[in-house]
Amino acid sequence: MKRYAVVRKGLFLALGLGLLLSAILVILPGLAVQAAPAAQLTPFPTPTPGADGRILYVVQENDTLWRIAAITGVSLDQLRALNKLGSDDIIAPGDVLLIGLAGPEVITPTVGPTPTINPLAPTPTAHVGTGNLCIIVYDDLNGDAIRQISEPWISGGQISVSDRAAEVSETAETEPLLDEDGEIAYYCFEALPEGDYNITVAVPDGYNPTTVLNRGLALRGGEETYLAFGAQANTERIAETAVIPEAPGKSPLLAIIGGLLLLVGVGLGVYAGLLSRWR
Repeated sequence: MKRYAVVRKGLFLALGLGLLLSAILVILPGLAVQAAPAAQLTPFPTPTPGADGRILYVVQENDTLWRIAAITGVSLDQLRALNKLGSDDIIAPGDVLLIGLAGPEVITPTVGPTPTINPLAPTPTAHVGTGNLCIIVYDDLNGDAIRQISEPWISGGQISVSDRAAEVSETAETEPLLDEDGEIAYYCFEALPEGDYNITVAVPDGYNPTTVLNRGLALRGGEETYLAFGAQANTERIAETAVIPEAPGKSPLLAIIGGLLLLVGVGLGVYAGLLSRWR
């Protein structure tokens, strides 16, 4: 009996150790999964256009076109169109992608110290150069304040350009323009004397601005500066321009079937009349 009790106690001990090991094996994988950090999206800084007006993105490790489209707000089709990528093309870390256009950044050069001029010498005549100022007022369809190539002109607004010396004052109406390749073009005020300018845009009724409508810049000789002003249609304009489907027309097939039924009815009536006369 004593030997039997020892064997039974050993069996219970082995069974308990087996259950403990099984519980540890079940719990440990769950703890490892919980401890794993969640995948994080690539951080995307506030986009800043370069000197040529392009907004660029450098591909990071583990980036895909889907991930870049999600963090930048630019659709996958737009990404492929802007960068001439096919459906089978792939990207790699370090690649530079174009994600939008916003007009080149205006850079004001630093003015150096004024040299001392001998009062006895004649005063030299300052040379005044000219520059070009190109502007577009576009329909900001996605409301991101960054002009995409597919976003068109807005008609019916006004552009006003004037210098702070009150020597230049020009205006233009915002009408669509196309370049030689049929692409949407900027409206350019050409051969403006260099100086400090104010540019003001008035959007037509039915639109709300998505960018500032007044800009100041220093135009220098030989420069060509591009500015983009955005606006988006409000709910009233969207309702006014909504396409109302036309009422469906009557099918000619129904008219033909109706005519045939009428002829059959007339034929049956004539036949019934003949039968009654023969009787």
